[in-house]
Amino acid sequence: MRGKILSVELNDLLTELFERIAENVHDAVDGLDADALSTPPVPGTNPIGWLVWHLTRVQDHHLAEILGQEQVWVSGDWAPRFGVAADPDNTGYGHSEQDVIAIRPTGAEVLIEYYDAVAARTHVFLERTTPHDLDRIVDDNWDPPVSLGVRLVSIADDGIQHAGQASYAKGIIERRSRI
Repeated sequence: MRGKILSVELNDLLTELFERIAENVHDAVDGLDADALSTPPVPGTNPIGWLVWHLTRVQDHHLAEILGQEQVWVSGDWAPRFGVAADPDNTGYGHSEQDVIAIRPTGAEVLIEYYDAVAARTHVFLERTTPHDLDRIVDDNWDPPVSLGVRLVSIADDGIQHAGQASYAKGIIERRSRI
């Protein structure tokens, strides 16, 4: 009985954590057009569209790897809506300034739709995750190897940080438009 209670509590906790990322993603892009999403708030910084695309790509990439399934990015028609190829290895890590500005979402709706598609898959996975699952090694390319629990924390941390950066950048853009 205790294991079931812990499992339900774990599922609720993980779901709450990842739902907060979704709320922040929606708020960060809501009301912005393609230009606002693709323009760096300050020269040399990452635009809102890139930040949200990147956090979604990381979640999509890592979860697909955990599940042993194809990424939502590759299985859908997402890449053309961002102006790039559907390269499953392109998550934004190591992007140059040119790579960053090449990510041009057609609008806020494509960012939200892509994130929501990835979040839906994540939600189903989290509903089925048990405390025992958290110890499973999902990446042995690191020392120490990465467990599922550590990977989920990493995905959430990346999402929270980049959603916060996107919200901050939106605030800069909105302030500029009022001045």
